[in-house]
Order: sequence, then C-alpha cells, then structure tokens
Amino acid sequence: MPRRTWLGRTTAALAGVAGVTGQGLVHAESDSALAPRIVHRPAQARSVIFLFMAGGPSQLETFDPKPLLNRLHGQKRPAEFGDAKYQFVQNDAKLLGTQRTFRRYGESGIEVSDLFPQMSRCIDEFAVIRSCTGDQVVHSAAQYELMTGRTTPGFPSMGSWTLLGMGSESNSLPAYVVLPDPLGALEAGQPMYMNGFLPAVYQPTMFRPGKQPVLNLELPQAVQAGRRRRTLDLIRDLNSATLTPGDTELQARLSAYELAARMQERAPAVFDLSEETAETQQLYGIGSKPTDDYGRRCLLARRLVENGVRFVCCVSGGGPGNMQWDAHGDIEENHLRKAGETDQPVAGLITDLKRRGLLDETLVLWGGEFGRSPEAQGGTGRDHHNLGFTMLMAGGGIRGGQVVGATDEIGLRAVESPHHFRDIHATMLHQLGLDQHQLTWPHLGRDERLTFIEGQVIQEIV
Repeated sequence: MPRRTWLGRTTAALAGVAGVTGQGLVHAESDSALAPRIVHRPAQARSVIFLFMAGGPSQLETFDPKPLLNRLHGQKRPAEFGDAKYQFVQNDAKLLGTQRTFRRYGESGIEVSDLFPQMSRCIDEFAVIRSCTGDQVVHSAAQYELMTGRTTPGFPSMGSWTLLGMGSESNSLPAYVVLPDPLGALEAGQPMYMNGFLPAVYQPTMFRPGKQPVLNLELPQAVQAGRRRRTLDLIRDLNSATLTPGDTELQARLSAYELAARMQERAPAVFDLSEETAETQQLYGIGSKPTDDYGRRCLLARRLVENGVRFVCCVSGGGPGNMQWDAHGDIEENHLRKAGETDQPVAGLITDLKRRGLLDETLVLWGGEFGRSPEAQGGTGRDHHNLGFTMLMAGGGIRGGQVVGATDEIGLRAVESPHHFRDIHATMLHQLGLDQHQLTWPHLGRDERLTFIEGQVIQEIV
C-alpha cells in the first residue's frame, strides 16, 4: 500500500471518522456505503434537484437585461469591452440586441424576461447568480466541468460526491437518478453523470425518457414473490462465491439486483403520477403541450426526493444542436420553444415543494454549461459563451430574492463577484452539510475532491 494511502486511512481510523470521509469507505460493502451518514456540519438541505438546461441558455434573453446591448445592436463590439474567444462567431460579427422584454417581479424586484411568466411569480425563492464562469466553450468539456469540476471525463459527478458524503435515505429507490430528455443524448454523454474513480455503488441510475421511466416494475403474472426471492438469493450466492475484496463493480451489481427487487415490492406507487390530484398535474403542465414531458419529470423529481432520493438531475434538451438550448441559428425560435417547455414545470416544482414543506430541505439548481454570446452568429443566433452567464439556486437554506454578481453592460464578461463552477459546487456541498476539504477520495496519489483546487461558498446566499 502506498504510504500516503496508509497514512490517510490510519489517520481517519484514529480520528474515529471512518465511514464519514472517503478514506474510511474504501472497503465498505455497497449497502453500508449507501447508509445515511453524519455530515460535517449542520445541513440545510438533504437532497438536490438539478434542472439542467442543456446546451447553454442565454443570460441576455433570460435573467440579465442589457439595455446598452440593444442600443449597440448591429454595431461592432466597442474595444473597451476587451476580447473574447468563441467557437463560431467571426471577427466581423456585430452585436445582437434582444427582442425580449424585462420587468421587475416579486418583493425583491428582480428583473425577469417575458420568456418566464410562471417562474417570475416565484422569483423571490431564487438567488440569481449573474456572474457565473467556466473554462470551456465546447459542449462536452463544459458539461464535464459543470457536472464534475473537470474538463475531461473520468471524474465523479456532483451527484456521486453527494452520495459519498451523505449516503441514501431510501433502500427501495436509487439514491441518484438522472431523468434524460427524450430527444437524445448530450455531447458529453453518460460519463458526465458517472461515479468516475469512486466505487460503482455511487453511480447514477439512468431512467428512461417518456411516460414509463422504469420498465418491468411489476412481477410477471406467472411469477410469485417467493419464487422471485429464491431466484435472487441464488444469484446473490453464486456471485458472492466469486466476489473478491475490492471488486466494487460486482458488489454494485449485487446491490442493483437487490434494489430492483425492493423497487418491485415498494416503488411502483412512486412512479404512478395518476395518484396526484388534477390540480397538481395541471400545476406542472401535465396533459398540455408543450409542457407535458418536462412537467412529468419535474413532478417525478419531487416524488423521488419526497421518498428519500438524494440527487435528481432533470435534463431539458437532448439530441443535436437546436434540440437543446443551443441557439446558433435563431435565438428567438430556440428560446421561445425551450422556455415554453420548461417555464411552467419549473415554477410548478418550486410551488409544490414549498407548499409541501419540502423546499426548505431540497436545494434546486437551474442552469446550463455556459451562456450565449453578445455577438450574433449568422445574423440571428448566438454562440457559446463561458465568460459570464446566469445560474439560479433556490431552497435548501438558500436566501432567495436577490441578485449576486454582474456582467458588463453588454453581457460579455463577469465583472462583479465572478463565481466559477467550483463556487456553485462548494455552495451546494455547504448546504448539504459537507465540507469540500473533508469530502475527498484518494486517487493516483492525490486526495481528490469535487471542487478540484478550491471553491468559494457564495456567502451572500447561504
């Protein structure tokens, strides 16, 4: 055993914190690895719902109005705003004003675009972070950084880190769930959601898109519960006979069989949205176009965290280009369509969580992997932009009804209180009662963590 690993494990054992830090979980069986654990400090939130607007929603059309940009529409960017690197925008591109209108809403008076008439009504629940930054302008690398804190695949996602630090509150549902968009996969693919070098027990469960997210929840008609139990016991015994210490993949497979059996016994009701009242379904936009699909997934996200699931990622946008919030060709068409699909479901989720007393303990994060460029691409579209964009946080102890940070007058660059993805991650962990410096895992001679080098908790909102 390398000296650093031995010292880390010995120190953890002597400190009596085995089972809380990563070092104490190295040899844990899957069931004990997912047991609820004592966190590092009093937690404000016990679960997370990430509303992932994949492709990059424009800060300029949503939550960051720029009157000067409209006045400069059709002109070259003034030199005093500096330079920026884009993927497709040409050097002779002109600034593109927005056709959206903004009004102040709520007691806070936060400005919200007319793209979000429903979210505007609950804007006081949100902290609007207008000064987010990332390091990449290509989808795959930016999606990896958003999810894992790194720009390359192979590192654990924030959902997997959450399970490592907190364990699970349910033994009949997966602890970490991804609800993908039915239109298809994203550029970074499934690796951005995965457990990386953490044991396989911390990987996500990828639900199916559509109205039946989990297949075969019911036992076949010819199979009785006792017979299924004997089959599972046989599979478990056969696998255990060849299980070697440290084989986390096989251990996770064993646990998956057991979880599937418990889901058949106890979980079908969680997925039956017909149990909800007509008023609740209407609140999410279920049964209406274009909100039915995302409304169903937002409602399912609420039912999952209500039943002990730790982390749910609900994706808006899938497949190539314009099927995401990736408005290269026509920002108006794209954002009107995507906002029309998600505005009511997101507002419905916030409203429903609050009235059920769940918003206080559920952290909701809204945003994408970057924003959009002030310059036009092809006349009516916007390119990827990572130097200044907007993300939203609500619930879970977040102090809503305020704006944090600012971009410059054309929305090019974060100029006031810039916050990297690392700060978003650090703030999320803080609200979950987890210390970014203690939530570590030894990998290739280094104690790795979600925030990589250092994340700053956004103190104004916690």
